[in-house]
Amino acid sequence: MKNAAETPQLPSLRLSWTIWSLGALFYLISFFQRVAPAVITTELMTDFAIHAAALGNLSGFYFYSYVAMQVPTGILADRWGPRKLLTLGCAVATLGTLLFALAPNILWASAGRLLIGGSVAVAFVALLKLSAHWLPQKRYALASGLALCIGVTGAVFAGVPLRLLVDAFGWRSTMAFSALFTLIVCALIWLYVRDDPSEKGWASHHPNPQGSAQATIGIWAGVRRAFTYRNILLLLWVPGGIVGPLLAFAGLWGVPFLQTHYDMPATSAAAYCSLLMIAWAVGGPLFGWLSDHLGRRKPIYVASALILLVCWVSLFWHNDWSAIMLGVLLTTIGLVSGVMVISFAFARESAPSALTGTVSGLINMGVMMGPMIMQPAVGVLLDRLWQGDLSEGVRVYTFDAFQSAFFAAIAWLAISTVLIAFTRETHCRRFPEAS
Repeated sequence: MKNAAETPQLPSLRLSWTIWSLGALFYLISFFQRVAPAVITTELMTDFAIHAAALGNLSGFYFYSYVAMQVPTGILADRWGPRKLLTLGCAVATLGTLLFALAPNILWASAGRLLIGGSVAVAFVALLKLSAHWLPQKRYALASGLALCIGVTGAVFAGVPLRLLVDAFGWRSTMAFSALFTLIVCALIWLYVRDDPSEKGWASHHPNPQGSAQATIGIWAGVRRAFTYRNILLLLWVPGGIVGPLLAFAGLWGVPFLQTHYDMPATSAAAYCSLLMIAWAVGGPLFGWLSDHLGRRKPIYVASALILLVCWVSLFWHNDWSAIMLGVLLTTIGLVSGVMVISFAFARESAPSALTGTVSGLINMGVMMGPMIMQPAVGVLLDRLWQGDLSEGVRVYTFDAFQSAFFAAIAWLAISTVLIAFTRETHCRRFPEAS
């Protein structure tokens, strides 16, 4: 028991990371749900009698509500705190997952995906808020990278493991079990997570642990204030160009592409997509550490975006890569795509701490706008370019169709590369509050 006269000490890193990890567990669930449709495309298209455009839209419902929730989530993270936000998000995600698992038709399935996307949307921003209060400033970018690593682990579970479970128990039973797991995480967060170390008698890492100026102004006033900082406006659009093609491929269209044009069974195709996601998981903390270590954000981002452009164009330039080269390309794409995690530290250093939640929400909205637009858009383009081929009642798309659809997605990455060049370097320093 601490003496009241004693100056509170900072919490141990072990305790801080434990609190943080419970929030990260919900972020893992959000990634699992994000890419789960990729390995059950045939089941969904068969059960609901839909084609590529409708499947892309079904998957897209997750992103529609996810993106719409980012600004409210940033404000709520500043006002309510991460504990309430994470608990409520888990509860609603449980309901949405059950609705999706039991859906009798495409409308109910879409409603389930809409609930899932809107509820798990709070995970990453709330996790960043926990990071700001429980961890030192110098570990913030690393924490963002580790969050991506844990999140992508959820996407890996939605690869081969999910495919094996679906083969054994069916997709509906498997999704119902994932709802039960989400409910357990909900209970753990409510019982053990606290918004700030001061609630447990420790000192806080945040400069203003008891609240922020953001609580005294309205939602849109906070957003307008955030956009007065040039980096925030630019960084809103940049990460979507990196994540858009990645999740359009690994999160939905990569498995059917690899099955059709590389003659892979579903499990092998899922394994290649999981390889991409595993590399992304490794790249997140790697780029977070590298950026902090070098004290630079902008040059690392620009160089990485250029590498990604070369790799994506190469992947779809022709369809006869060897198994080894295909693996190398996907691994490189995943690894280098991890650079997007420094967007959050970059943005946090570009605006006052009172706007931490709002800025994090805006940047995460930008991240998810990429797959929100790209997954359905690729589906629409595939259907328009479909030449009438069917396999067991499911449409089969030519390589030219995939090439055209993904080159359109890669165009956003090219735009992002240009936008990064106009950002201002922060040198990994906290925004000067006095200004």
